[in-house]
Amino acid sequence: MLTSAPSISGTRESILIFMRSEPFAQSIKRTFDAGGFQSATVCTEGAAVAAVREAGPALIIIDRQFTTESSLRQLRAVSAAPIVAVQVAVASCADDECARDYEHDVDLVVCSQSPRELLARVRAILRRRVTQCASNMHYNVGKIRMDLDRHEVTVSGRLVELTPKEFQILRQFLESPNRLFSRQEMLNKVWGEGYALEEHALDVHIHSLRQKVEANPADPRAIVTVRGIGYKLRA
Repeated sequence: MLTSAPSISGTRESILIFMRSEPFAQSIKRTFDAGGFQSATVCTEGAAVAAVREAGPALIIIDRQFTTESSLRQLRAVSAAPIVAVQVAVASCADDECARDYEHDVDLVVCSQSPRELLARVRAILRRRVTQCASNMHYNVGKIRMDLDRHEVTVSGRLVELTPKEFQILRQFLESPNRLFSRQEMLNKVWGEGYALEEHALDVHIHSLRQKVEANPADPRAIVTVRGIGYKLRA
């Protein structure tokens, strides 16, 4: 059974480890337990979904090599918790493969066999999540409105459904309208620093975001591209 444990913020949080490799899963579990978390390990898709439904973990760690798109969809259907995909077999991940992971709403891809590095990255994700949850604000730029309390975005009064990453990207723009963000800066702000990610992954998210917030996505007037540099939200 998945139980909660002290988090970096002083509240009780929990980690679910969904790994095919039992030795590596246990290594991760020992590291996280020693770091102040109490985690649980599962090795099948059904067990992972059941554990998420029962206990609602603060974060889910998955085996990137064996987790399918279907598995991710099932996990996302029952939880909005951050998902960290770990590449166990190799020390690096191809950029195009990482981009596909992010398109399927994975929050972070870690190509490392170091449980301590994984722990540090998970702590960073949870810190950002606590900060976001503590906010009590809303933003209005043009026809776009974001309500952080309700985690809602409306365009001209129409509610739009955004993925977690699209929501975070849009929030960066709304916090600093008319500011030019380089692609790398936006990647660092949304995904965090310290790991390699192809800038094309951001372009994919921006394209999807425009489909939802622009009146004419083919001729964007809100989220504009500055060629060779990045993007900005025109106020």
